[in-house]
Amino acid sequence: MNKLKYIILTLALGLMFNCKSSKHISGSEASLRLSTRQLIKENAKQVAYFKTLQSKLKINYQDGDKSQTYSVSFRAEKDKAIWMSAAFSVVKVLITPEKVSFYNKLDNTYFEGDFSYLSQLLGTELDFQKVQNLLYGETIYSLKDNDYTSEVSDNLYVVQPKNQRELFEIFFLLDPLRFKVQSQQISQPKAFRHLQIDYLAYQSIDKQLLPENIKIIAVEGNEELIVNLEFKNVSLNEDLRFPFKIPSGFKEIEL
Repeated sequence: MNKLKYIILTLALGLMFNCKSSKHISGSEASLRLSTRQLIKENAKQVAYFKTLQSKLKINYQDGDKSQTYSVSFRAEKDKAIWMSAAFSVVKVLITPEKVSFYNKLDNTYFEGDFSYLSQLLGTELDFQKVQNLLYGETIYSLKDNDYTSEVSDNLYVVQPKNQRELFEIFFLLDPLRFKVQSQQISQPKAFRHLQIDYLAYQSIDKQLLPENIKIIAVEGNEELIVNLEFKNVSLNEDLRFPFKIPSGFKEIEL
């Protein structure tokens, strides 16, 4: 579990992720009779459009009996950059479509590399777009790219590929009111791995629906790691800077 724990914490600090409804719900009635094609079209209409996003991000992780909480500054330019900085820039991260970079002043280490290790760990290709989708409440895989099927279970739409992979299964749960993602679940049964991202609440910012609370559950064997993300004081479309420079003398680490 050590590698999985490390990479999830890196996701929490570096990439930042029993569903309940958002506190910003329209008065329309839920629809549970849409075809898969109609459902995918409605989901596409809910994609948030903005240039930049800024917020305070509260991160809590639980690993067995251990629990820790962090607060970081979060900035993003859609399709271009994800940036995070802890207090006094002790830990700083910059994610771009080309690479993942972060440094830690607590142990004078840094990392620069691509998404290959994350891809190997999850058993599927991971890139900037997929990470961005996870943070913004969009499906990790585009629903337009493959053939999907859907069914209704517990008043949610369950969307999955018509042909699941032999070693890798994925499910998207969409709510029938706003058609936003409520949960994304990636399983590797033979490897006893399961990654689940639950969107516990959404918030309306400038008429855009964005996640407010995200819960990440990573299971490997009989061990479980839980990471909770809370986006606070979110603002859109401001002029933002993404300062990042690895201090001299730091030791490079390999994942």
